[in-house]
Amino acid sequence: MIIKKQGLKIGIIGCGAIGSRIANFVAKDLKGKAILSGIFDIDQGKSSALASEINKRNIIKHSLKELIKSSNFIFEATSAKISRKIARRCILSGRDVMIMSVGGMIDADDVFSLAKRKNCKIHIPSGAISGLDAVKAAHMAKITKITLTTRKPPHALTGVEYLKKRKIKLDLIRKETTLFEGSVRMATKLFPKNINVAAALGLASGIKEKVTIRLITSPKFTTNSHEVEVMGDFGKLVSKTENVACPDNPKTSYLAVLSAIATLKGILSEIKIGT
Repeated sequence: MIIKKQGLKIGIIGCGAIGSRIANFVAKDLKGKAILSGIFDIDQGKSSALASEINKRNIIKHSLKELIKSSNFIFEATSAKISRKIARRCILSGRDVMIMSVGGMIDADDVFSLAKRKNCKIHIPSGAISGLDAVKAAHMAKITKITLTTRKPPHALTGVEYLKKRKIKLDLIRKETTLFEGSVRMATKLFPKNINVAAALGLASGIKEKVTIRLITSPKFTTNSHEVEVMGDFGKLVSKTENVACPDNPKTSYLAVLSAIATLKGILSEIKIGT
């Protein structure tokens, strides 16, 4: 990609914990390589607070359409409920996009196909999980089994509607308890804000329908951890990642934010600055 000398114009949709950290990184650490061209959040209070934090009041946009128009790269940090729709709109406008709410992309084959036709890219960071490059390599042969076991402390799962409907009181859990075991599709549906790693693993494996997800909680857990086990023609792969929670949001692993930053830096390293 060749862009003008002012750098990549990055627009951010979603001004929560992840969007805010990325906005600060772009504004303060990517000078000369990228500019923060706009931020948008359905909650205008969040976008106003972020604009004040980075001292850039003129970057607030009032619609996704306005944000896309002002940018040539979109960073999504909203929710799995709308990430697919956002990706599609970005691609239709000829914009590359990075998706953090990966759960919304688990059944988005049409959007990925559209991106290929439009010569656009949908970037999906590895997030809070390790070993995805090896999983992609294993997919070149035959994978026979994939299991993801995610362990989180109870406070990282507050507000989950599925748990409320099942009348599971997280504050009363005293021992290791399995809250869910099932498919990637169901995991991302029931825990849209808590288990994006399941979708990332499903997409990387190429056999998302055969991936088994387990979600376990215990008051003894102090980190968000993700253990992946893959078996196939290549042999066996086991990886485990123990994440510190993001200081701004206990439902988000800090590594997910760092993964987004690393992916963004990788994208910028491939860009040539023109005149």
